[in-house]
Amino acid sequence: MIAAAAAVVAALVMAGCSSGADAGRAAPVERQSTVGSPGSAAPSSEAGGASIRKPPPVDPAWPRWGFTHTGVSANNVTERFERNVSGALARTPMAQNQHIMGFGALNPEPRPEEFFWEDLDSRTDFMLRSGGAPIITLCCAPDWMKGGPEGPTEESAWTEHLEDAPYPEHFDDFAKLSAAVAKRYTDVKYFMVWNELKGFWPDHSKPADIKGYTELYNKVYDAVKAVRPDAQVGGPYIGFDSNKTGKSVLRGSWGVVNQNVLDAFDYWFEHKKGADFVVVDGASLTDAHELLPDAFGALDKFGAVTAWLRDRTGDLPVWWSEWYFVPEDGTTWAEPMRLAVQAVSMMEFAESGAATALYWNPQAKSGACRGCMWAPGTGALEPTGKLIGDFAASFPAGAELERVTSSDPRVRVLAQPRRLVMVNTTGRRLSATVDGERVDLRPYEIKWSDR
Repeated sequence: MIAAAAAVVAALVMAGCSSGADAGRAAPVERQSTVGSPGSAAPSSEAGGASIRKPPPVDPAWPRWGFTHTGVSANNVTERFERNVSGALARTPMAQNQHIMGFGALNPEPRPEEFFWEDLDSRTDFMLRSGGAPIITLCCAPDWMKGGPEGPTEESAWTEHLEDAPYPEHFDDFAKLSAAVAKRYTDVKYFMVWNELKGFWPDHSKPADIKGYTELYNKVYDAVKAVRPDAQVGGPYIGFDSNKTGKSVLRGSWGVVNQNVLDAFDYWFEHKKGADFVVVDGASLTDAHELLPDAFGALDKFGAVTAWLRDRTGDLPVWWSEWYFVPEDGTTWAEPMRLAVQAVSMMEFAESGAATALYWNPQAKSGACRGCMWAPGTGALEPTGKLIGDFAASFPAGAELERVTSSDPRVRVLAQPRRLVMVNTTGRRLSATVDGERVDLRPYEIKWSDR
């Protein structure tokens, strides 16, 4: 039963970071975003002169970069495979996140006060053994909290009801479960409450039930803090959807953030009991899979949203629990381009002062695995895993960024006093002067250099 259910969960969550025809960037696009007060887009490293806004204070050792375990991860293949991946990840510790139900974990409370911790134990043990900074997402809810039967979750329920929200009469029960999780996993300090308003926002063209979510959040916040005063709790884990046009105050050449998102965030922020950080996710694309004005220019959205959130919240740490940059419509890109777009998206997070960015890792047990962090057959880090590890090593949350210019604005640069990374955002060879040195870059090449 456990193996069958785990397979179903794995099938549910493989969608996420899609990989993407090689499209060049013919010319640099002016990078700008307009937001209503408060909020403004942070400057980028491709323009000289302006200072880079310092991020809000966090633990200087916080890696900033990391990933979320999904239906398949290193701990549910073989023991040898787990050791291989654990050793590879431990060389550059990063943040690692796991949900309490779904996304690789079976129902943690099949019946009231009857707990099943095996999957969470396995995932948290792996996070710690691999040197990760562990995070737990308090989602999703056992079936009996959302109108289903007691007992282990049936296969059909994984497909049809995993993302249902608990009924209001069971908010207290979910809060108690969250407290039990926090009390059991004392090595975990950070907890995100729920996931993308699942069950609270069935139609994104209409306002979300943010009052219901906020009520649940407040109960969870109080319950976790009661048993673990040291725990850090954040929300609302809302997707910052954007459209091509609209009336929202948060807009740019990349599109317009759905006003329902901003209204929901503002309500939660005003009525929350407390928060140690704010959690959002989103894609650089519009809801119609458009990359405006192109794949690289669309990434400005991440910096603009982060800046808006920092201004709106009094500079609470901003966490991106997921982020996406490839159209999920069957589009495929050559791997060098996909990696280059990912690298520039991470530059946007660093420059705008995001405290955390978690990659949704679309892992598999076998076969081709585009965008995966480690190879299904060997456990060796793939280019995506190496890229995230390089950012964790060179640009953790405490890194001091320095403005470094490029003679060609199509070469994006992110720098700290001893290290920098350059990205060719075109499908052709480029030469440029960066930090006083002449560099040659292959199409979409990512090049790291000491200073």
